[in-house]
Amino acid sequence: MTQVRPPAAASASLWERDAEVAAIEQAVDTLCADRSSPGSLLVLRGEAGLGKTTLLAEARRIAEQRGCTVWSARGGETLRSVPFNVVRQLLQPALVPMLPEEAREYLGDWYDIAGPALGIAEPGERQADPQGVCEGLIAAVRRLARRDWPLVLLLDDAHWADQETLHWLAAFAERLQDVSVLLVVARRPGEISGVSARHLDAVAAAADRPVATLSALTPAATAGLTRATLGEGSDAAFCREVWAVTGGNPYETVELLAKVQDSELEPVEAHAGELRALNRSARGGGLVARLEQLGIDATRFAWAAAILGTDITVDLVAQLATLDPDSAARCAELLRSARILTTPDPATGRTGPQDLEFVHPLIATAVYNSIPDALRRAMHGIAARIVTDSGRGAAAAARHLLEVHPDDDEELVEQLREAAREHLAVGAPDAARRCLERALEEPPRPEVHARVLYELGRAAFLTAPARTIGHLRTALGMPGLLGEERVDAVVRLSQALLHNDQMEEAVRTVEAEAARLEPGPARMRLQAVQFMWEGLHAGETTSPGRSERLAELAATCTGRDNSERALLILRGFDAMMRGENAEEIVELCDRALVNGRLAPGLGWTDAEWGVELLLMLASVYAYTDRLDRADSLYNEALRAYESAGWSGGHLVLAHAYVGLGHRRRGRLEVAETSLRESLALAERIGRGLPLYWTATCNLVDTLLARGHVDEAWAVAERHGFAPPYPSTIVLPDPRSVRGRLLLAVGRTKDGVNELEAAEKAAASRGHHNPVHLFWAADLARALATEDPARAARLAVDVRRRAERFGTDTAIGEALRCAAALETGQRAVRLAAQAVTYLESSPCQYEHAAARVEYGILARSEADVRRGLDLARSCGADGLVHRARTELETGVRRR
Repeated sequence: MTQVRPPAAASASLWERDAEVAAIEQAVDTLCADRSSPGSLLVLRGEAGLGKTTLLAEARRIAEQRGCTVWSARGGETLRSVPFNVVRQLLQPALVPMLPEEAREYLGDWYDIAGPALGIAEPGERQADPQGVCEGLIAAVRRLARRDWPLVLLLDDAHWADQETLHWLAAFAERLQDVSVLLVVARRPGEISGVSARHLDAVAAAADRPVATLSALTPAATAGLTRATLGEGSDAAFCREVWAVTGGNPYETVELLAKVQDSELEPVEAHAGELRALNRSARGGGLVARLEQLGIDATRFAWAAAILGTDITVDLVAQLATLDPDSAARCAELLRSARILTTPDPATGRTGPQDLEFVHPLIATAVYNSIPDALRRAMHGIAARIVTDSGRGAAAAARHLLEVHPDDDEELVEQLREAAREHLAVGAPDAARRCLERALEEPPRPEVHARVLYELGRAAFLTAPARTIGHLRTALGMPGLLGEERVDAVVRLSQALLHNDQMEEAVRTVEAEAARLEPGPARMRLQAVQFMWEGLHAGETTSPGRSERLAELAATCTGRDNSERALLILRGFDAMMRGENAEEIVELCDRALVNGRLAPGLGWTDAEWGVELLLMLASVYAYTDRLDRADSLYNEALRAYESAGWSGGHLVLAHAYVGLGHRRRGRLEVAETSLRESLALAERIGRGLPLYWTATCNLVDTLLARGHVDEAWAVAERHGFAPPYPSTIVLPDPRSVRGRLLLAVGRTKDGVNELEAAEKAAASRGHHNPVHLFWAADLARALATEDPARAARLAVDVRRRAERFGTDTAIGEALRCAAALETGQRAVRLAAQAVTYLESSPCQYEHAAARVEYGILARSEADVRRGLDLARSCGADGLVHRARTELETGVRRR
């Protein structure tokens, strides 16, 4: 703040803003220097009236002077409930002029995902994934930035932006390195809390330089501004009083000086005492009094404009204020002359001959708050009707409906329910929740009350599972939910309980509802859900006789409907975890398919059953050596979620299980890439969730297979891969993976303890699959020297279970374990048998390891070389090193 007088071309409110202007100039110059330059972010923070908006206007001037494309948007205090309002302001000017076909071609696969949120495409019938919509909006900016480079985005009053925009803004700010865009964000400190505040904090953290915090003008700058406005004859005492009255607030200073000019007050000490009265008339109660002096029609016009908040036109305001066109035009001119309303800057691209906006947000807030409460609510009701009659839909009218006083209005309840459906379809579940919560205040008629609660529970599921529990419990306790709706409500309640770590209650909830129903598809669906939750629970105990009951029920199923198909899948998964015969397990799961494919209604994006069931099915195939089928299902999931824009937890799991499929095949490098992508996505959702564990566990296991022990340990430390473990099952078993990791880094005692804990947990659940739960083989190797007798017993047990399971991989791995505990020709024979089985297995890493081990034991250079070639193709660097070392120092020496 070294400069007192701003450049001649700058606004008066740019006094003492030289550092901020220089930062903007530097950022624009960097952007313009090279198309491949990374994006950058500037954040301006300051209290109301300190010149944030003027700095953004200066940023526009600088950018346009250098040939940049500039788009801008502004948050509004009364518009925060309108989802995607600000991001629509920002991007619509670039997209709306396109024909629908052009926009579809331009946005590609993202058109159907982001288009509805941007208001350029009709929403689909299913609920949109909020994270997917956010990714679509980022993709839209990325594509537009390439077309319109150099592109500058200006966002004013970000503290009043809607939550959906702030979600996008935070995610976009983190990825600016990949998009050649300059983003400048202005906000007030404080103002908001909760999720929106966290989003804004994330934006600030992503900025290229420290947040620029604006301060008030110094007395010297205020004096310079006063003399520049009123003339050099303004005396020092008068200038000091201007500063004292305004506190150096640039906006208030400019407004006060305008009032001095309007009143033709001479800027001398004798008139300094009149400044306080003039200042009061420029804001707050003084502004309201001044507005009233313009007449009742002008007051009603200003009130109506404040109610509308955005898209203010003379015609719309006239309708809301019940004024004829001539009176409305006269009021608009009066309010322009009084510096209350103004015509928007044409540079924003959002102006027509009748368009209006408030001169400053402080004025808009003062006018809105001056409307008597009852009248304000009534005017919102009229505004909702005007918006609805204009054909813009229930969602557009929703922000007004939220403000209407509850009055037992059945029509309003239906409008809010419709608005909620529209919000869900564009990916705004929080907006849907607000509409349904407001509908409950009306209240709804008894016959629809339970349905509103049910819809609220569905809307809140993604963002507030704990609230979902209360809503659905209440709905189920009321009359009105029947048939499929009631069954679905019970299933969703159990899902919410599961995600809230209330596993036992989730199981009991579906069990109790199933007991009320007669035999049939609905009851079978609930029974299947109960078995699914029990099957996913990783607790120390399981329900007595669960597997027997599941087997008995599945034995009656032919796969004629999705409830029966679900039970067949669940029975197959349970049998796989228990280590029963693999051929019989596969036959069960095959019966759940229709012509080898997922049945209609049982797809990856179908909401009735959820992703858990299909991941169970695919994992059964993965662990029974049917990797072609597993890969097909995993990749189908990935394609389905990417094309639908589901980039939240579903996409995390899809990448993780695609990685698991590659790991099982021995494609270790490709597996690592998929798993790192999964973990990066999981980081955005939150740590501690089962999906986070799935990504981390598989990545650690894959890095160990590659021989990257130090990196595996670093990943485990960085991502909290240590007890306590999640309450749901993770594939592969995290205790077994953690035990293997500890052995690999030389912490043998800790590794043995971890593997023994895995043994105990598996025994309590009756899980004996030696491929998924490989603790026994690793424990046997670890105990070979210290306790050879126990190691031998473990190896025998592993082989017995492997032969019961019956896959080539399981038997081959059991023989590898046995060979590791033997010496001489017996070890050679066992290693040879392991190679024979694993040669027929689709798991190439295990085959490579067995081949190298056999080559070393049999002193066969050819087998070591073959193992080396296999290890290279897998990306198993540790195994490659072992084989090379043996070739250099072992086989040749012998």
